Amino acid sequence: MMTLTEFNALPKEDAMAALYGCCHCQSWAKHVAERRPFANLEKLLTTANCFWTGVEEKEILEAFSGHARIGDIELLRSRYAGRATQEQGQVLQASEAVIQALYQLNKEYEAKNGFIFIVCASGKSAEEMLRLLQDRIDNPREVELQNGACEQGEITRLRIAKLIDG
Repeated sequence: MMTLTEFNALPKEDAMAALYGCCHCQSWAKHVAERRPFANLEKLLTTANCFWTGVEEKEILEAFSGHARIGDIELLRSRYAGRATQEQGQVLQASEAVIQALYQLNKEYEAKNGFIFIVCASGKSAEEMLRLLQDRIDNPREVELQNGACEQGEITRLRIAKLIDG
């Protein structure tokens, strides 16, 4: 965590790395970092969102590649140790049956769409995520690409807000 003043003062490469930690898309991180300095957190969030809504499929898929599979509990634990409980919702508190259902349905989703199921899991129980996955599994790939991009935007907003202290 850093202040906005500290973020604004970072060398460009360091600012890009910090942003890349919020959204695994190099071009997005570069564009946002180049717009510094930001007067306040809301300006940073607005700029980040503006650039995110303009990305193309390859950039969306790049961002998706930075996520653990919902339901792949070992990967969640290894990649998000220390922040998985909050960022990944309550998946770590789920029953084994729900974890297995999430994992299996996510495998089907990924096979169908060519990318993993993306959801902003903050504050959602594993059962809620399973219902969302069930609701979205039959959508066309193009719809899911946009659904996932919208969810990625929410995830990024939360991560930036955690990165910047007030």
